[in-house]
Amino acid sequence: MDKNKTISGFSKLSKRKKIKWIVENFFKDPEHVMKEIISHWYKDEEKQQILDEISENTITNYSLPYGVAPNFLINGRPYALPLVTEESSVVAAASSAAKFWLDRGGFHCEVLGTTKLGHVHFFWPGTISQLQHHEEALIARLLEVTAPLCARMEKRGGGIRSVRLRDMSMEMDDYYQLFVEFETCDSMGANFINTILEAMADELKAYFADQAQLPTEQQRPDVLMSILSNHTPDCLCRATVSCPVGDLTACADVAPEIFAERFARAVRAAQVDPFRATTHNKGIFNGIDAVLVATANDFRAVEAAGHSHAARDGQYRSLSDCRIVDGQFEFWLEVPLALGTVGGLTALHPMAKRSLEMLGKPSARELMCIVAAAGLAQNFAALRSLVTTGIQQGHMKMHLGNILNAVGASSGEKDQATEHFSEHKVSYQDVKEFVETLRN
Repeated sequence: MDKNKTISGFSKLSKRKKIKWIVENFFKDPEHVMKEIISHWYKDEEKQQILDEISENTITNYSLPYGVAPNFLINGRPYALPLVTEESSVVAAASSAAKFWLDRGGFHCEVLGTTKLGHVHFFWPGTISQLQHHEEALIARLLEVTAPLCARMEKRGGGIRSVRLRDMSMEMDDYYQLFVEFETCDSMGANFINTILEAMADELKAYFADQAQLPTEQQRPDVLMSILSNHTPDCLCRATVSCPVGDLTACADVAPEIFAERFARAVRAAQVDPFRATTHNKGIFNGIDAVLVATANDFRAVEAAGHSHAARDGQYRSLSDCRIVDGQFEFWLEVPLALGTVGGLTALHPMAKRSLEMLGKPSARELMCIVAAAGLAQNFAALRSLVTTGIQQGHMKMHLGNILNAVGASSGEKDQATEHFSEHKVSYQDVKEFVETLRN
């Protein structure tokens, strides 16, 4: 093992010393790389310090394009959606779908629930009947002890909604849970939930330590962990678009009835085939994630919840669905979205604040609707391409600029290539050969 590539106390070094150690041990041209890393810092030292302190062992900033998709009509209100993504076709597709549905009623979104969950996982050597004997008194103690911690959240309309014992001993010997439901209003609520759960875990142990009539081993429940769950089946939002089938004429060079049927079959394929469903849902999250990153929400938690929801009946399926009834085309999406518009990074990250301002400073419920609409728009645009021209025609044209940059094309070569490939299929090899032909 090369001992130069391991270090003790790295986190205690200054930022410049961290960079110096990294570039000297992992790069061939340390001086050049160090200058490049530093070049990505904000000139505004205060703004840079905010970003440095958001994470750990930070040495620079990693930029992603911040795009905008206009013309979203959601519950009768127009929006321009901020999208942070490196994939240009995501922004183009969302914008195209938004424009298409703008004149057809837009996106209709409904929040079906906002309940979030957390658990205290513990082991108990007694019987479930013994636990149930103490359940009412135990829960009363738990609520009493955590009341001060809930006071501020309760003033905003949130707090603990319910606490119950859950018997998991059939799955693992002596395994039980405190199953707790929360309402966190406009906060995503992770820190609030985890604080409450850890306080409950302490009180769980204290409660049984006071039960002198129990055997000694049962006076000490073994708390394994206390943590929120990112599986939020009751924190759901539904987004829907619909129109008469005849209004789908702009979607393809085929009759709208044929397009609608092909579209519905494509959705059905993602309902019955997990291979197709995985790619189908990834496309939905292309839109969802881009808005979540722009608003400093936890896209990883939302994706985990979405994939759990997609497999809720034991098979992984599409998050969206489609039907054609009496000449009416309807396409909808149902997805769990545990989001926040206050707290966390939403007030710290400079562009997250601007994103929320662009969206009209929405509540968490309103942001759920916006995010669900972005996912549905992305899914509609992708399926429209797949069942008509194919995904690559539009996708690769959007990547033409990236390919031209990769082959080092000049501005004049880019202009000629853009004109040429407006009528030809785009591939890396074809673009490279075209540029080489221009140069020769």
